[in-house]
Amino acid sequence: MKIAFGADHGGFTLKSEIKEFVSSKGYGAVDFGTNSAEPCDYPLYAYKVAKAVSDGRADRGILICKSGNGMAIVANKLPNVRAAICFDKDVAALSRRHNNANILVLGSEHLLDDPEDIVSVWLGAPFEGGRHKRRVNQIAGIEKKMGPARKGKNKK
Repeated sequence: MKIAFGADHGGFTLKSEIKEFVSSKGYGAVDFGTNSAEPCDYPLYAYKVAKAVSDGRADRGILICKSGNGMAIVANKLPNVRAAICFDKDVAALSRRHNNANILVLGSEHLLDDPEDIVSVWLGAPFEGGRHKRRVNQIAGIEKKMGPARKGKNKK
């Protein structure tokens, strides 16, 4: 399985640690940056990871910033992406089992469990299907209805 990684300056250190951990478990890792703790703009990195997952160039993604919110907002703009902010192992497991989340978003300053434990649970948890598949299919249907971005124009 190939995992795409991205972080802003607030998640750079944790991204490096998690990427090393994931690689040690035999997963492929592709790093879309940032490559330092210098201030940077999170949308650029969230987009690169989400685009790789959306296009199928990566099986899953992991995004890290201080809160997780900005990264998740950007990632969820792309089709076929289900990015979930997870602050503990239970939420990580549910994001996979119920939502088939394909991008894990971590807020480096708000984690309640060890980050490696959260990542391990998230990578190992299967999608349950069943009634959850119906709901994930409904999300995909909404994406199709939305069509291409409207470039800021609201249609009523």
